[in-house]
Amino acid sequence: MIDHRIDYSLGFHREKAVVFIGFKKDAELVAWVKTLVGRQWSNSNKKWYVPDNDYYRDLFALPQKNEGKRAMSKIDDINKPHLLRFIETLQLKGYSANTIRTYQNELSQFLFLLKDRDALLCDETNVRNYFLYCINELKLSENTMHSRMNAVKFFFEKVLHREKFFFEIHRQKKEKKLPKVIHSSDIKLVFDKTTNLKHNTMLKLSYGMGLRVSEVVNLKISDIDSKQMLVLLERAKGKKDRYVNLPESILAQLRTYFIEYKPKVYLFEGLYGGQYSSRSAQAVFKQAMIRANLNKVVSFHSLRHSYATHLLENGTDIRFIQDLLGHNDIKTTLLYTQVSDSSIRKIESPLDKIYN
Repeated sequence: MIDHRIDYSLGFHREKAVVFIGFKKDAELVAWVKTLVGRQWSNSNKKWYVPDNDYYRDLFALPQKNEGKRAMSKIDDINKPHLLRFIETLQLKGYSANTIRTYQNELSQFLFLLKDRDALLCDETNVRNYFLYCINELKLSENTMHSRMNAVKFFFEKVLHREKFFFEIHRQKKEKKLPKVIHSSDIKLVFDKTTNLKHNTMLKLSYGMGLRVSEVVNLKISDIDSKQMLVLLERAKGKKDRYVNLPESILAQLRTYFIEYKPKVYLFEGLYGGQYSSRSAQAVFKQAMIRANLNKVVSFHSLRHSYATHLLENGTDIRFIQDLLGHNDIKTTLLYTQVSDSSIRKIESPLDKIYN
């Protein structure tokens, strides 16, 4: 249904991909949304939502999930050399495979819409109008828009060498979200309910060392130094190496894990060998939360957020936390002060004073 009173946006709710349906209170629209199969109301977002699938993307005129691949296959011959050079430039500059894949999909959709018009002929107005089309017609989320702008910006500035091309093209303001933290008692409950030794070890190491999911699955046996109680995180985010402290409480469990699972190269390996996947690790966390009966909208990354917040609450200096997390900018680490400020949380509400 295309209606200018309705705002559609892609997102996640309880770790499931959904399409949010936003509109001002309107009896007609409420009656309509209740006819949609699988619709639900989100109290946290104050919006209706439906599953993110091809049917609803088509109904709401949103880009299909495989739109990037489809766009790549339909790019006009005149612009295919541009896409190839774009990919080669990303590779030469050492971008990760995930970033190259994302940027390739984003630029492909721009080149696809150009049809037989050479991208060399595009000016600032053309690009500005394209971004407005993405916002107003495609209803892309803020995160997707930033990703698409980054890809197109890289293309014009680094491939076509138009250095000041984006000077007058303004970006949407990014939504400022605070880290989602799990209480330490709930984290212990998650560990207690995770009886699988591999899964339990994986979750404990993530929380105990503040690791991203990619850092957990990239851990190699050779990275662990049990004598110095240090773990090397090799080529972590930003291609930076860093050391983190190995928790003493995990050492005995690690040795038991080695004896039982006998990993060969990576600390955590799949059923048939090879590196454990990030998706599987995320599924492990999700199942652990369900077993612990914790109805929280959090992800695997919340273990890292919790690690940083709990360190801060225990009196660890913010600059040490910055180094342990591998943050370039102290401002990123300072976000945790907004979550862990115990002084503010000790302030008693006037409502409590009335009833106490």
